Amino acid sequence: MTQLFQLKLQSAGAKRRPGFVFFARHGVVLAVGAGLLFSSCAAVERPADETAFRLDQTVRLIEDVKAFGKTLGIEPTRALSRTTREGPALSMLWLWMQRAGTLALRRPIDIRMAIGFGAEKERVSIEQVYRVDGYSVYYRQGNEFSDSRAVATADFAAEPIVRRVIVTLHEDLHDDANFALPWELEEAIVTPLGSLAAVEYFRARGDDANGKSAAASLNNERTFSRELIGLAADAERLFAQWPVDEAKERILAQMDRYPDYRRQFERQTRGQYGPTVLEAKLSHDLAYYRYFDRIVALAELAPNLKTLIEDLKALPAGATPELVEKFFQELALRYRAASN
Repeated sequence: MTQLFQLKLQSAGAKRRPGFVFFARHGVVLAVGAGLLFSSCAAVERPADETAFRLDQTVRLIEDVKAFGKTLGIEPTRALSRTTREGPALSMLWLWMQRAGTLALRRPIDIRMAIGFGAEKERVSIEQVYRVDGYSVYYRQGNEFSDSRAVATADFAAEPIVRRVIVTLHEDLHDDANFALPWELEEAIVTPLGSLAAVEYFRARGDDANGKSAAASLNNERTFSRELIGLAADAERLFAQWPVDEAKERILAQMDRYPDYRRQFERQTRGQYGPTVLEAKLSHDLAYYRYFDRIVALAELAPNLKTLIEDLKALPAGATPELVEKFFQELALRYRAASN
């Protein structure tokens, strides 16, 4: 594979060691040597007492959340079950690339990559991603992912409890014991289920204040999902009518009609160039939120969330968007019939 992009990395003096870049094109995962994985033995500063306390609290919270998830049929994993006090951090740099003037509406995103670093994401600062001719590029960094190597960091421990609960349930749902679907379909199903399960968690624990926050977060994501679907339809139409650069300008201006989506788009692409990131960011968001509103609507019809999760697990590993659509329709009919 030819080099498609250049990155400038700063990492608090960490030395580069041989590593791997994982990338996927049309769902095929490959691994090639990259020299970008930092030493997993890199020194981690000894946490202050407050940080240690937060990490201990987060471990206990995660244990409780995973135990609760199991009551909903979510098989727990080792992801985030340890902290940086017990093992080295591994952060990820994710990149998505979509051909200019197109969206991943009916097929997987063109190129996606994940690059691992043996350090907290805060120590790996991305200075700039240069323009890739013919492609839109979007990137983000994170320490939370569905792998036993993912450990809870001090930054994660400082996050609001609602986000920590959602992330823990989301990553567990990714395990093959729960869902083993094509990436862009699995993300679209796991994302709403994680948010729904978080609401149930706080309800079961009698935590009204955080339960209300989790419900508000769910409603915000539902609005975001609806606005994304509307904007994606507008973008597809504009790309068909105008030259790519002019269409991009019109789509970015069109975001004023979708205020919730615009706020999140601007926050998550801060430091990235809007016209360059546009197609890749929209395609990325579709992978996560394409079915959010639909699945929340199914949850409102289902007898309970555990039933919905178990029913969605029946989706075959080779599911397609067409099959998922038919599956949702049949599930809604079944739930409505059962409630009459």
